[in-house]
Amino acid sequence: MTTQNYTKQYINGEWGDGSSTKKVKNLNPYTNEVLQEIPSANQDDLNHAYESAANAQQDWATLAPAQVQQKFDALLQKMNERKEEIISWLVAESGSTKIKAQVEFQAALAIVKESSSFPTRMQGAILPSNVQGKNNYVERAPKGVIGVIGPWNFPFHLALRSIAPAIASGNTVVVKPASETPLTSGLLIAELFEQAGFPSGVINVVVGRGSEIGDAFVTHPTPQLISFTGSTEVGSHIGELAGKHIKDTALELGGNNAMIVLEDAHIDQAIQAAAFGKYLHQGQICMSLNRIIVHESIYDQFAEAFAEKVKQLKAGDPSEQDTVIGPLINHDAVERIQQDVEESVKQGATKLVSGEVHGNLMEPVVLADVSNDMPIANNEIFGPVATLIKVKDEQEAIEVANGSPYGLSGSIFTTDRYRGMEVARKIETGMIHINDQPVNDEAHVAFGGEKQSGIGRFGGEWALDKFTTVKWISVQSEYRQYPF
Repeated sequence: MTTQNYTKQYINGEWGDGSSTKKVKNLNPYTNEVLQEIPSANQDDLNHAYESAANAQQDWATLAPAQVQQKFDALLQKMNERKEEIISWLVAESGSTKIKAQVEFQAALAIVKESSSFPTRMQGAILPSNVQGKNNYVERAPKGVIGVIGPWNFPFHLALRSIAPAIASGNTVVVKPASETPLTSGLLIAELFEQAGFPSGVINVVVGRGSEIGDAFVTHPTPQLISFTGSTEVGSHIGELAGKHIKDTALELGGNNAMIVLEDAHIDQAIQAAAFGKYLHQGQICMSLNRIIVHESIYDQFAEAFAEKVKQLKAGDPSEQDTVIGPLINHDAVERIQQDVEESVKQGATKLVSGEVHGNLMEPVVLADVSNDMPIANNEIFGPVATLIKVKDEQEAIEVANGSPYGLSGSIFTTDRYRGMEVARKIETGMIHINDQPVNDEAHVAFGGEKQSGIGRFGGEWALDKFTTVKWISVQSEYRQYPF
């Protein structure tokens, strides 16, 4: 397939130029090469997309489960046929390393496979009634039109994480992809659905600037739910707009995730997990480790060995197979992280590994002697900086881990699995993993955060609950007597 479609909008099964006079410039974050210049969508395009989705939804929702699953089987086939192309776009557009792009493709494949089971899982209930002669039916139905705002860090998977279950459960969608990754979080996905034979209007993609269509995407009267993955600041704004217009939201937001390494931990295993959980995709993952909290009795041993491990990680061209650390998404991210690092060093943090900066490429950094109130620990890093925090005991480790407004994911290392479970229950987070790193996502398991890390859950039956609604229908089989 040529790339000509990747400068256009996809609305009602047709590719066409956006109507705005402005353009979205799509850059390769490693080379700064311009990949595409896309004429932006404006309010008229957005209206057209939502109208098309609403018109298509009525017919789409009436298809038999087997018909929907047939489309999803075709989608999976197209994804597998174009796997290497998809991975190449993730490398070029989002700065993904080959390792990360492979992980992302498999996660996206899994969410589409899981979603393909939804048409036969739209279960309702028949309930007894306290009224003589009445039968109560609770039926599950799609919500209608879903607005999906795609992210730039895991663009292909995290966009599909909302798109696939929404469509599989009888909804239609309008997608606003991230401006940094309009292909992999939107246009490429639309093309795959088109090639798989999905009807016109089931998926629509509008590429536009947030300043031009961002708020209108949420406040438009058509969508019943807005699904967003991204920063807490933007998510809070979306939640405020949606609440004002009585719309449901699915928000997966920021994280300040902690790994607790207790004194009885297997140190080598903890180090391997920490390196992966921190540096996959340069730490630009909502579940990435921000803080590594280590018991004082093993702190020095852990810090020395972890620093040696990190020094071995290759930073550079993400298209090379053995590269672990690729570029950050843009130079603003580099400057923001560098400021937090330098300010934290001024406040007493010690650099064990000092990564250099080359354009958007930031080599890995390890900081020791960090406290929770330093910028590098207090803020969500979203970059290749590991922070080591020393604690005197288990209780202090729990307090430090919970000393954040975020609560997305986390990790605990201990050889006593029962103890790990007890500690896990005390951590204020939506997900936590014992003797593993925090970057876990399984398509059939509940995924989401607490506190400022989001609202709602993705994955499996929890996604099905989010993208559907229930209706109570009662049937009176014999006439009732009323008091007047």
